[in-house]
Amino acid sequence: MKENYCLHAFLVCLGMMANSQAFSTEKLNHLRPLHGHHEKGKEGQVLQRSKRGWVWNQFFVIEEYTGPDPVLVGRLHSDIDSGDGNIKYILSGEGAGTIFVIDDKSGNIHATKTLDREERAQYTLMAQAVDRDTNRPLEPPSEFIVKVQDINDNPPEFLHENYHANVPERSNVGTSVIQVTASDADDPTYGNSAKLVYSILEGQPYFSVEAQTGIIRTALPNMDREAKEEYHVVIQAKDMGGHMGGLSGTTKVTITLTDVNDNPPKFPQSVYQMSVSEAAVPGEEVGRLKAKDPDIGENGLVTYNIIDGDGIELFEITTDYETQEGVVKLKKPVDFETKKAYSLKVEAANVHIDPKFISNGPFKDTVTVKISVEDADEPPMFLAPSYIHEVQENAAAGTIVGRVHAKDPDAAGSPIRYTIDRHTDLDRYFNIGQEDGFIKTTKPLDREETAWLNISVLATEFHNRHQEAKVPVAIRVIDVNDNAPKFAAPYEGFICESDQTKPVSNQPIVSISADDKDDTANGPRFLFTLPPEIVHNPNFTVRDNRDNTAGIYVKRGGFSRQKQDLYLLPIVISDGGIPPMSSTNTLTIKVCGCDVNGALLSCNAEAYVLNAGLSTGALVAILACIVILLVIVVLFVTLRRQKKEPLIVFEEEDVRENIITYDDEGGGEEDTEAFDIATLQNPDGINGFIPRKDIKPEYQYMPRPGLRPAPNSVDVDDFINTRIQEADNDPTAPPYDSIQIYGYEGRGSVAGSLSSLESATTDSDLDYDYLQNWGPRFKKLADLYGSKDTFDDDS
Repeated sequence: MKENYCLHAFLVCLGMMANSQAFSTEKLNHLRPLHGHHEKGKEGQVLQRSKRGWVWNQFFVIEEYTGPDPVLVGRLHSDIDSGDGNIKYILSGEGAGTIFVIDDKSGNIHATKTLDREERAQYTLMAQAVDRDTNRPLEPPSEFIVKVQDINDNPPEFLHENYHANVPERSNVGTSVIQVTASDADDPTYGNSAKLVYSILEGQPYFSVEAQTGIIRTALPNMDREAKEEYHVVIQAKDMGGHMGGLSGTTKVTITLTDVNDNPPKFPQSVYQMSVSEAAVPGEEVGRLKAKDPDIGENGLVTYNIIDGDGIELFEITTDYETQEGVVKLKKPVDFETKKAYSLKVEAANVHIDPKFISNGPFKDTVTVKISVEDADEPPMFLAPSYIHEVQENAAAGTIVGRVHAKDPDAAGSPIRYTIDRHTDLDRYFNIGQEDGFIKTTKPLDREETAWLNISVLATEFHNRHQEAKVPVAIRVIDVNDNAPKFAAPYEGFICESDQTKPVSNQPIVSISADDKDDTANGPRFLFTLPPEIVHNPNFTVRDNRDNTAGIYVKRGGFSRQKQDLYLLPIVISDGGIPPMSSTNTLTIKVCGCDVNGALLSCNAEAYVLNAGLSTGALVAILACIVILLVIVVLFVTLRRQKKEPLIVFEEEDVRENIITYDDEGGGEEDTEAFDIATLQNPDGINGFIPRKDIKPEYQYMPRPGLRPAPNSVDVDDFINTRIQEADNDPTAPPYDSIQIYGYEGRGSVAGSLSSLESATTDSDLDYDYLQNWGPRFKKLADLYGSKDTFDDDS
């Protein structure tokens, strides 16, 4: 602390000496006369610059000065100042009057506050000499600068408190890792306050740092990530060129070694033992093995291959890239009875190899995998994957179709039991011998119905029925000639009526062909002939075209529909089967009327008979009857519409079917002369129900005279009775009048009854002043039945 105080005092002395030197120079400048010089202006005009009586240079003041007295910055003095006090010095500009003050008589400038160069490096001020009495400027104002002189009061600071960097493992010595940078707020142009030097405090001997640039480099070769991955380095930056007394700052750098492929994969063991059941299906996993590679990422990727072994055709290996394991799978089925063990040679190799480290190779490893086959209870095996048998149609039940054979592949050799899958033989055409496997028919088969039958035969072990096998069996039904040929279509021939002398045409009247349901071997070729009994038919003949078709020809002319309009010609059709089958088919030939060109006109026998029908007179009579009936209906409807309804309702008619509308409107609640509402009774009172009474108020008031209603009006009673009697005595007047009771408002009203029709008290006992409190809806009633005092107040 004492040494720092002495240094600070020394710097203050240096600053004062600099200020004194500047002031002395300034004073000499004041005393040295400055002569004006001439300059040429435009068009040869000579300009003369006025002489300035006082000038000065820059002033300096040291920062962070903490002395007891203000710091003297400098002194202003004018040549015209004779020392009699008539000149006044004025200071203006940045910090004038707050930081910098001037003695207006002597011109001395002092700094009243501690200055910090890092906050502001210089101040621009304006000085002027004026007359003290009149404030008249004696000299033009001049500008000068006060610079704050720097001291080493700021330590270096790094841009980041912590840095993170990566460098590949096994990098060469001197490999650049990262550059750290520090800054110093002090003035770099003055002394060594901002001159920084970098050094490493922690991290040797693995890393080093360049003193001038701050670049961190590797210092040891072959650093291995697998041995140590992360390093922590501390870097220091010191000002004053690193000399004693300088200020310093530090930062931490975390350096991580990134991985390179410098390690080959290695199997942890030389032999792997695995097993697989002979019942396993291809694709099933047999086992896993893994080669370890300490590298990470793509540098640690390993692929597996089978390079040798007697099971190379039966097994395969794939790579699980998530677990980096080799998965051995079954490629083809294995048989315990054939071979009980296999051997494989598996190779594990890196996917990505770095050429820089090829000398560390080879980057692969091999291992032996021994696989043993386990015996399993296998299902029976048929000697053939499928069977095809034949049987003739119409064969008798019990005919042998063929045989299937299966055996148990296990060493025990269990007996086999055969059955037919009835889902494939719903009609139960076949049976099978349970022990020998012979398939037999259960009924004759028809090839024309089904030419092929497909069934499935099941073979099951006798001692273990869960072990079974299935084989498809196709059975072809062989055709026999059991169907005679028939017409391919329902043929029909037509001939024209003609004279006896008209020549017969050589064209057939119709061509026919045949169809046979049997196979082609038992079908065509077809033969067409007439039956033996009509071979010499005088009317028609058959000519076989020897192409499975035949033509029917006319042997004579002169056919007449009046004599015979229809001929039925039997034709015998034979097939080419062994033995041949034949059938007799009937051809219909019609005699038709034709025009001169031979075109058919009509083939009906009724063409020569007159058409039976109605005459014209009969049709006219029928139409006349229809018109008369229509006229009668129209007249009847018209008369019905003109008929008037009777005005009098008969006694047997229900009067409830008449709806009468009244447009009369009553006089309202003020109409007290129309009728006596006291005659209207409460319907509930008839049944013994006691209606709700008005609640008598606690305080009684006299009702206003003259406003009480007349409950028993004799005139209204007489009026109503007279009208009722007139209506009852008038036989032509329907009972249009009715009396409805409206004197009861219902039960359960919260406000209570508003009617006094059935009140047991007299008018003098009732007080209706409470109607004033029931709101505007009851204002009219309150005015009618209110107390006299209230009425007088309102009036």
